[in-house]
Amino acid sequence: MSKGMVLTILVLFGGGAVVLLSPLALRTWVGHETAGRTYAQGKVPAKPVAVVFGAGYWPSGRLSDALADRMDTAIDLYKAGRVNKLLLTGDNRTADYNEPATMAEYALARGVPREDLVLDYAGRRTYDSCYRAKAIFGVEEVVLVTQAFHLPRALYTCNRLGIDAIGVAADRHQYLRAHWYELREVAALTRAWFDVNLLKPVPVLGDPIPVDWNSRLGNRKESCPIIAGISGEGQFAAADSPGG
Repeated sequence: MSKGMVLTILVLFGGGAVVLLSPLALRTWVGHETAGRTYAQGKVPAKPVAVVFGAGYWPSGRLSDALADRMDTAIDLYKAGRVNKLLLTGDNRTADYNEPATMAEYALARGVPREDLVLDYAGRRTYDSCYRAKAIFGVEEVVLVTQAFHLPRALYTCNRLGIDAIGVAADRHQYLRAHWYELREVAALTRAWFDVNLLKPVPVLGDPIPVDWNSRLGNRKESCPIIAGISGEGQFAAADSPGG
């Protein structure tokens, strides 16, 4: 084998190693950087709002296990007086699929007043939800509620977009395909890095909607309804698929 061929093989091998290892290194670095912003539920500092990311529901209306855990965690924070309102962000690109409204129904059935629920219908992915939280709803400080595998990317994205975000892991079950979600996060975080640092795409927006995040209808331990978003084309998100 000629020296030129050996050199070519080494270059290709080295380049391939960089391509494979860089996303893993990014995942490790982001996990380290966001660890100090992750709290156990009982130790979450008080913030004006908790953002709950959509994670799919069944045609019957039953939330996926992942989404139910996110909602239950956020509702517990609300009833403990740690947050004033819940910002429910998810997909509503078709008339027959409405994540935020389904999440709101779940919260209402568990005693959260409608006036303390804010619905964002255009939270099609994590980047969009974080971007719109600041651009549309004026969020400056927030508790992010999602699963542990998703939390580093959500925290990284929101903080890079100018929101002072902390997070709480909502893992209350063993999830189907959990290993697949962990693997998918490596690619999703790589895309998030490109989005916030290089591409900086502008998601679906609209007129700003002022929300008094410091007000609260419910008492500390247990304004008008706010709804915002755009309906359009989309698809059903598989249940038990904590997407974003």
